[in-house]
Amino acid sequence: MPRRNKEFRVAGIKQLLLAYVMLAIQMIIFFISAGHIDGSRPWIFFGASFVYCSASTVVQYKLNPELLVQRLKRKRKGSKLWDEILMRVSNLMVLIAVPAVAGWDIGRFQSPGLDVPFAAVGFVLFIISTILLNWVMVVNPHFEPTVRIQKDRDHKVITSGPYKMVRHPGYLAGILFTLSIPLIIGSVFTLFPSGIYSILMVIRTWLEDRTLHKELDGYSEYAKRVRYRLFPEIW
Repeated sequence: MPRRNKEFRVAGIKQLLLAYVMLAIQMIIFFISAGHIDGSRPWIFFGASFVYCSASTVVQYKLNPELLVQRLKRKRKGSKLWDEILMRVSNLMVLIAVPAVAGWDIGRFQSPGLDVPFAAVGFVLFIISTILLNWVMVVNPHFEPTVRIQKDRDHKVITSGPYKMVRHPGYLAGILFTLSIPLIIGSVFTLFPSGIYSILMVIRTWLEDRTLHKELDGYSEYAKRVRYRLFPEIW
């Protein structure tokens, strides 16, 4: 047990450092693209993201440390190739494309921005997405970064928490978070890479849902009870 606790602590520290490094990369790309570090709204967004990264890691360490360990593993037997590709492309959209376009738009192109009411809507989406994603990671021990049938971990259908509303709430959280960025920062053009990310999430949802129907016992029965894949009352 002490060895296991040590493994959890190491995973928590690694996850925290990884989150900080990714946030630092986003900031560097944004401010290089913008050509300056002025403006309060980008700093507010990055500050909120720092708080979220810190709080989320603590929550997961306290409530589901085993998932932290699993999510940090580089190789996972049985991961679908199509999802390996989609996962990396979508991650790069958020890590590089979104801050690059936002910085260019605000700092250099200076298009008519989205005013403060849009920022308020953005923060609502930001808060909902962070709560939803943490809820998913607390109730779902199988929430790994890529799609695979986790026979080595007694993979079961999760029906509690947000999974009572939609079948893929983690992807919904990612879409809401990414759409919150241009609204908070105030960049119209950043809606384009955020929109591309959202489309990629819809594609991942469709492919994952089809895979689970075919390969995970009990999923088809669950899908009959929870009708919507991603968006409540829509799809």
